[in-house]
Amino acid sequence: MSFMENLLKKIEDLRERFLTAKKLQDIDRLTEKSHEKKTLMNSPDFWNDREAAVLVGQEVEELDNEINKWVDFEKEIRELEELVALSEKDKDLSLNEEAEIKFADLTKKLESLEFLMLLSEKYDDHNAIVSVHAGTGGVDAQDFAEMLERMLLRYAEKRKFKIEIIDRNLANEAGIKSSSFRVIGRYAFGYLQSENGVHRLVRISPFDAESMRHTSFALVEVIPELPEAEDIIIKDEDLKMDFFHSSGPGGQNVNKTSSAVRLTHIPTKTIVTCQSERSQHQNREIAMRVLKSKLKLLEENKRGVEEKKLKGEPKTAFWGRQIRSYVLQPYQMVKDHRSDFETSAVTRVLDGELADFSEAYLRWRKGQGNK
Repeated sequence: MSFMENLLKKIEDLRERFLTAKKLQDIDRLTEKSHEKKTLMNSPDFWNDREAAVLVGQEVEELDNEINKWVDFEKEIRELEELVALSEKDKDLSLNEEAEIKFADLTKKLESLEFLMLLSEKYDDHNAIVSVHAGTGGVDAQDFAEMLERMLLRYAEKRKFKIEIIDRNLANEAGIKSSSFRVIGRYAFGYLQSENGVHRLVRISPFDAESMRHTSFALVEVIPELPEAEDIIIKDEDLKMDFFHSSGPGGQNVNKTSSAVRLTHIPTKTIVTCQSERSQHQNREIAMRVLKSKLKLLEENKRGVEEKKLKGEPKTAFWGRQIRSYVLQPYQMVKDHRSDFETSAVTRVLDGELADFSEAYLRWRKGQGNK
């Protein structure tokens, strides 16, 4: 087989891989969905609800960005085939080299597109609601919670997601007691779900006068924001509502009015707090949206557990299980206990470089699903 024949065969295999991935990602359905949204945007009363209109516009932009990756790739395959045909016709060795470089580049691009196939679970393409809570470990745990909050916010920023702070509860001495924020963008939940669980930190405590090594814990909760949760009905007698002065940013008015809202769903003991807005009404609206998403997930998880019981599958206590360790002393290492992925680049990880952990988790999850 000649060089050109071999390259054409590899390009044909690449095209087959591409078409398989495109079908699995159902790009035709996404294209149809984008078209439907654009038709909606052209309706005369579209901007009557400005907030809803902006969200639709953002969704269309995200859909088109994803669709264009596949359209552009298909175009690049055609261009490569034309380049190979031209090289064969002109017997130009420099074009052979150019075609080889282009083929290697397209192979890498296809691997990135195929990675999206890992984000195919029910809620992977939804926005995410992220909460960080200091656990056992005193001031060290509160400081660790703030470190994790920064890490997650940096990762979301690197992925170009939009962030909205819902609630932030500062600790007295250092760090935070808790923090909640929305991460808005296509696949936000898919990329961030790898962080859900208990995180453990081992280091020489900066708060210990004797410079002893301390172990502290923090909990990260990542749930998908569910627009479909609007159908969840919460009875008045099941809901306790408290209002208090906000302790977060917001100007001089923030401590003068009881604008912060705490909602407690009494049957499930689910609590949601919001103090990000100056308006009590806005905070209540955001808190209710988060509460409904949590209740929807509780409902689905309960149904899933019952189905597993019927199938006789073993119980697994995911909640509260340590998922990742960060060791700063006596050596440096971050290790995920599910995927077994680890790195010594602790500083980079804490600065939001979580892509490798996210990918390792998603591949581990896929493997678990195939068992």
